Amino acid sequence: MASPTGSDRLLIGAARHTAGITAALLLCSVVGAACSLAVPALAGRTLDLLLRHGPGAQTWLVWTAALLAAEILAETGTVLLTQLANARATAWIRLRALAGLLGTAPHRAASHSGGDVAARLCVNATDSGTAPAALATSVSSVLVPIGALVALALIHPWTAVVFAAGLPLLLLLLRAFATQSSDSVGRYQRAQGAIAARLAEALSGARTIAAADTARREEDRILSPLPELTLHGTRMWLVHGRAVARSGVLLPLLTTAVVAVAGAGLAAGDVSVGELMAASRYAALAAGIGGVAAPLGTLVRARSAGHRTAELAHLEPMTHGSATLPPDGPGDLELRQVRVVRGGVPLITDVTLTVDGGSTVAVVGRSGAGKSTLAAVAGRLTDPDAGHVLLDGVDLAELDATELRGATAYAFARPVFDGGATVTIGAALAAGTGPGRGPATEERVRQAATAVCADAFVRLLPRGYETPVDEAPLSGGEAQRLGLARAFVGHGRLMILDDATSSLDTATERQVERALAASPRPCTKLIVAHRVSTAARADRVVWMEAGRVRGTGPHRLLWEDPEYRAVFTAEASAPAAGAEAVTPEAVAGTAGAETVAPEAKTSTPPTETEVRT
Repeated sequence: MASPTGSDRLLIGAARHTAGITAALLLCSVVGAACSLAVPALAGRTLDLLLRHGPGAQTWLVWTAALLAAEILAETGTVLLTQLANARATAWIRLRALAGLLGTAPHRAASHSGGDVAARLCVNATDSGTAPAALATSVSSVLVPIGALVALALIHPWTAVVFAAGLPLLLLLLRAFATQSSDSVGRYQRAQGAIAARLAEALSGARTIAAADTARREEDRILSPLPELTLHGTRMWLVHGRAVARSGVLLPLLTTAVVAVAGAGLAAGDVSVGELMAASRYAALAAGIGGVAAPLGTLVRARSAGHRTAELAHLEPMTHGSATLPPDGPGDLELRQVRVVRGGVPLITDVTLTVDGGSTVAVVGRSGAGKSTLAAVAGRLTDPDAGHVLLDGVDLAELDATELRGATAYAFARPVFDGGATVTIGAALAAGTGPGRGPATEERVRQAATAVCADAFVRLLPRGYETPVDEAPLSGGEAQRLGLARAFVGHGRLMILDDATSSLDTATERQVERALAASPRPCTKLIVAHRVSTAARADRVVWMEAGRVRGTGPHRLLWEDPEYRAVFTAEASAPAAGAEAVTPEAVAGTAGAETVAPEAKTSTPPTETEVRT
């Protein structure tokens, strides 16, 4: 027997999660089915007694009315429980998919764009969540026709024979519907996800599109999958329409044939008037096997959508150990023979590096040299394909997840603040303490904001730190300062700034560096830098080239190499807006005159091997 697919396992898990509600739903649907099967027999018996003026007709009438009421209540309960089961299953599937997405390494989720993820978590998760309820209601959808066919055989065997003769055609119709629908639904959902992904990309780059006046071209790009969506959507409706049309012809013919046979039995005296009425009703119920198409179609859509949602839920997770860091560790960082390969392309190759605790290290290099990959590996945002990364002698892969995130703090070039999770700016910064500790106090938040020159502009907002994140008009530099403040609030033993000061002016950047240096507790700083000034003020520079460490040592010594100076040529010739021009001569002078921050360890002069590899 074939093992269940990823989507099947996800749907089975959703069914288990909603087992109690689904069981109640199944009970309601079965009770409703039993009532609908019993009503025709009771109504037929009541009619016969009334026509013969037999005793007990009133009692039978009361029982018939009671069963009708029970059937209505059961159907009402079925509707309510179906909606509840759908909501519970959808929420569970959505959380599983989100946990899979957030629990994996970023590079494994990189193939899924924001729009595609939104489509999978919203539309596809909703369709997947209908599976448990559809499975439960499909049971009653099958029980009613089978029970009706048995009842026909009890009333008059030939009525059952006539109806059964048409069942093979009906089953072939249902099989074709399921097969053709599955293919169309899957293709439709993929086209739908493609449109959502392109729309999200366009929204994120709306200013660029407006500035380049390419709105029309973007519209064409976003809607280019629309013909495919239309094709498969039309095909879905055609498949459904053909099934309805064919069943609309076949089922009335079967019902008419059953009534005709029962009428002949009435004329021959083998069937009573009440039984004729019951037979006509049972024929209609037996014909309701075509109603299986509805839950069957729901299951087909749910399984197809479950496949897309399961791709997120079953992303390979980053595993964590249970180790903890030594309580008084200085933050020594060590990389041993680290190699990172993505898509067959080596991003980092055999990097061995030791960073002393409490020191500030600048990582420099041309675009594509592997700087951000090194930063991601250092704080375990991603795992190396080979080698080990240790913090205070403990392999990051063996650390407890809470311990790891509490010990590392990140700031990025484009920080993101989720207004849904942390409503206000103050709450967003306070959350920087990480998952293992409670939010920071207001005083600590303000201290961190002040350290990165963010307190002044935050106080100018309409509600200060209580301003909702979504309502705060932040420039690129202001957003970076808030990102730095959030990292300062966490301030573990390792702080990694991945191009986190690129939008800051020189004065603000210097203020941030002073704040880092004046930290009351030891903290190792790994800074991905593009500015000469940042490299000059660091205790040590790691010069990356083509995924390898080209050189390491103080900036003033590396500066003697013309190829190292060429890394900063672009900045020296065209400084960023708001920053003063920096000439090689000025930098050389600054590097020689700049003093190292009080808490930083003085680097020993490197040997020729250290400076050049």
